[in-house]
Amino acid sequence: MLGNEEVLISIALLAVASMYSSVGHGGASGYLAILSLTSFALMEDDWLKQHAWSLNLIVAGLAFYRFNKAGHHIPSLSVPFILGGFPMAFVGGFLQVNEGIYDSLLSVVLILAGLRLIFSMDKGGAGSFQWSFLGYVAVGALIGLVSGVVGIGGGVLLSPLLIILHVGRPKEVAATSALFIWINSAGGMIGSTVAEGILLDWGALFPFSLAVLIGGLLGSRYGSSIASERGVRVILSAVLLIAASKRILLAF
Repeated sequence: MLGNEEVLISIALLAVASMYSSVGHGGASGYLAILSLTSFALMEDDWLKQHAWSLNLIVAGLAFYRFNKAGHHIPSLSVPFILGGFPMAFVGGFLQVNEGIYDSLLSVVLILAGLRLIFSMDKGGAGSFQWSFLGYVAVGALIGLVSGVVGIGGGVLLSPLLIILHVGRPKEVAATSALFIWINSAGGMIGSTVAEGILLDWGALFPFSLAVLIGGLLGSRYGSSIASERGVRVILSAVLLIAASKRILLAF
């Protein structure tokens, strides 16, 4: 029997999963924020990260399936980021690092990216900026490392970068981000498990997983097939600013 707190958490997780999955994200930053406002905040960092990554695997997997099925995935865009991201997410998940500095930097990046998406007057299409293959790999590696340390999948960093630079259209970026997040979450989870063992509370994880499953089904369906490209861009901006504001509030 679920207690009142677990029910409220599940409802909040469902809402977060719905919004994040509509732009191809797993929602880990939102899950961490929610859990940090409850009695689960007393748990160790690796406990929180492993649960956030577990929920990420469900939602990002659903998001990728939906966006890929709708024809928005470009494999050549995803490959270099994954090659760089997975091993460094593993390293980040394995490392025992003070997260304060990383978390503060992440909040600043999220705010700037969200505002840049909102106020950008350049509506250029895909392909107006090109890096080398190794450049993409390096970006994926950097985001993967930060993801592993902080406990997220990295979509909140990758998506705005690709859209601002017009590397892909919003729904193409969502598809790549979803796959990138899934791979990074797996890498971080493996690294954390190697370092600390499996810390999952299956009694809590089951209702939370069911909640994000429902939210992920709803959000990914809307984002991949119903929302316009502009709509996905606006929702992404909101996701970034909400994630950043929650992290800043938690810092105080």
